[in-house]
Formats: sequence, structure tokens, C-alpha cells
Amino acid sequence: MARIIDAHIHYGDDAPSLLALLDELDIKLLNISLVHSVALGWRAQAGVYAGLHQRYPERFAWCTTISLPDFDDLDYAKRAIEILARDFELGAVACKVWKNIGMEVRKPDGSYLLIDDDIFQPIFDFIAAQGRTVLLHMAEPLACWLPLDERSPHYGYYSRNPQWHMFNRSDVPSHAALIAARDRMVAAHPDLRVVGAHLASLEHDVSEVAARLDQYPNFAVDISARLGDLALQDSGVVRRFFLDYQDRILFGTDVVMRRRPSVLPDAERQAAIDDLAQTYKLHFAYLETAQSLAVRGIQTQGLDLPEDVLHKIYRTNAERWYPGI
Repeated sequence: MARIIDAHIHYGDDAPSLLALLDELDIKLLNISLVHSVALGWRAQAGVYAGLHQRYPERFAWCTTISLPDFDDLDYAKRAIEILARDFELGAVACKVWKNIGMEVRKPDGSYLLIDDDIFQPIFDFIAAQGRTVLLHMAEPLACWLPLDERSPHYGYYSRNPQWHMFNRSDVPSHAALIAARDRMVAAHPDLRVVGAHLASLEHDVSEVAARLDQYPNFAVDISARLGDLALQDSGVVRRFFLDYQDRILFGTDVVMRRRPSVLPDAERQAAIDDLAQTYKLHFAYLETAQSLAVRGIQTQGLDLPEDVLHKIYRTNAERWYPGI
């Protein structure tokens, strides 16, 4: 097994230079499937991820997802379960559910579909019975509901994607409402392993994450795409959080492959691989050293975590929360 598991990434390629980097750093990638809308198919993406896992099982694992509900289809859950069963046979270790549940998809009565809706009950029961895990990206950072702030790690994303910026929008559920629905779902399925992506959308305050980990023993979190939020908080408090919950925190980057390196010109391909390598080096410096460093322009101090804690965060927690990875 690889020394490090990146338990949240979207990098579906096997360019020799990428494989060389993964060998150099001894990293295995868990590629995450997701569904953007009813109109966009996701099976091709899942097929790429499954194929990488089959060809390079030492370097790639994968997570499937479910189609968004069709409320005219009375067999929606049955069909979703049939696809999940096939994907689990193909090695998928988990099922991802994305933020469009709660923030985009509406029920026939016009209300927003939340993650604790009864329509998902048989699907979650099936995943639990199969011994698989649900990866949840519910809600967004709290900054999503606040005015744009250039000092925020999320300023760039919401500036470029205003459709996901919810400030002054009374027509969508609040951050608190979405987190409460997620909490109810986790509580209602105590036999189901659930990983809250992106520090469970509570990245602004690790004490809020800790409160959920205390309350729900079937719940863990990954740190993907939230290093900037950690950097904004007192490094001593964050270090204490990592030590106290060292069995419940998974390493991940959420790097998204915009274009396949294997089809890029040589210079662009090398730049893409270099960017990925720099992302890993920044994470390693933050987690492993006590040095002062800049994360998204925010000056902070590394956590200098002990070797045994790093081993859990980098690898064994992923093995525990995603059995078969």
C-alpha cells in the first residue's frame, strides 16, 4: 500500500509523468465521481476512474456517485442501487453525494431536496449493508452566505462562480439548515460510515467539526481544499484538533484535472504535473513542519504533527473509513 492516500481528488489520467510523480511521492489517489445536473451524464467519468483502478490498483482507487432524483420515476432508488451494486463490484469503495443536494435540486412542490429526505433512505441502507462509505459534500463554506471578501480563501471561487454564492439570497436554505439536515442524516444511519468532505463544511471553526465528531461516532472528515481555512485559525488550536481527532481526519487535496495531462503539449503537461507536486509539497510542509509558510496568501505556522499521527492522517484513516481502498 502506498505511503500516502489522497482520499479526495479528481485526476483521471495515466500520463507517464503523473505515474512517475505518484511513484516518487508514493501516493495513491481516490478519484471522486460527482453529478453536476440531471442533464449531464457522469458514467463516462466513472468509467475512466474504474479503468484506472483496474489498470493501476496500487495507485488509483475510486468513488462512485448516484444520479440526481427523478421524481417522476417511482423506481429511482431501485435503479440507483442497481448501479451502485455494479460499481461496488468494479471496486468503488464509496458513494459521493454533492452539494447540489440541498442547494440546487428542488422537489415537485418547489422546496429544496435535503440529504435527510426519505427518497435516499433505501440507498443509504444499501450502502451500509454493503460495508461501503458515503462521502458527503453538503452545503458550502460559511463564506458562501457572506459578502465577498478578498481576504477569504474562497473569494476566487465565488467571484468566478456567482451561481454558488448565496449572500442575500433568501430563496435557498441557510448554511445552518443544510448542516442540520446533514447531521440528521448521519444520526439516522448509525451503521453507515460517513465522511464529511472539506471538513464537513464547518472549516471556519475546527471546534464545530469537533462537536460533530464527538456526537457521531460513524462520522469522519477530510481536509480537502480547506488548508486556507485552517491557516486562518490559531495554529495551536488546529494542532490540538488534529491530535485529539487523529483517527477521524483524512488527507485529501480536491485537486481537479481541468485537462488531461496525457493530451497536453509537453510544456503544459509538465506544468500541470509540477502544479500537482507543489500542492502536495505545501500540504506536507503544513502538516509535517513547524515552519512559517503562506497558504493562499495567509501566513501561518505548520502543525509539526508527530509521525504516528501523520501515518494515520496520510494512510490508515483512509483504510479504516474506506475499507478495500
